[in-house]
Amino acid sequence: MWARLRELATEAMRRAYAPYSHFRVGAAALVDDGRLVSGCNVENAGYGVALCAECGLVSELVRTGGGRLVAFACVDGDGQPCSPCGRCRQVLSEHAHPDMLLAMPSGVMTIDQVLPDRFTQADIARVTGGPAPAPEGGRP
Repeated sequence: MWARLRELATEAMRRAYAPYSHFRVGAAALVDDGRLVSGCNVENAGYGVALCAECGLVSELVRTGGGRLVAFACVDGDGQPCSPCGRCRQVLSEHAHPDMLLAMPSGVMTIDQVLPDRFTQADIARVTGGPAPAPEGGRP
């Protein structure tokens, strides 16, 4: 599984649009229904509006039916494991299976290890007193 995810992430990385930083990134993940999804970074002259590869991956996940991410790999321009930034860890967390695994530069880790005490829908429900909202376009 990890070899296939890294291969798909590398394929996505080769399609990245990174004319400013030249730092190409590709990401791939296994969904709980067996699908594979991927994404690449897309830069913009306004650096703050660049899209990370993980955002493209999550967009593809939602576009193709939602579900929960089970395993995730990200690679840099050399095809080496790359760590998702903090923002992307939170984006991935929203769509993660509770036991999601991530191939990090230091080895395979769980979503809770890469984002301890993560903010979730349960935090919103706790404060608002209502039920946790289900993500739109995906399975809760």
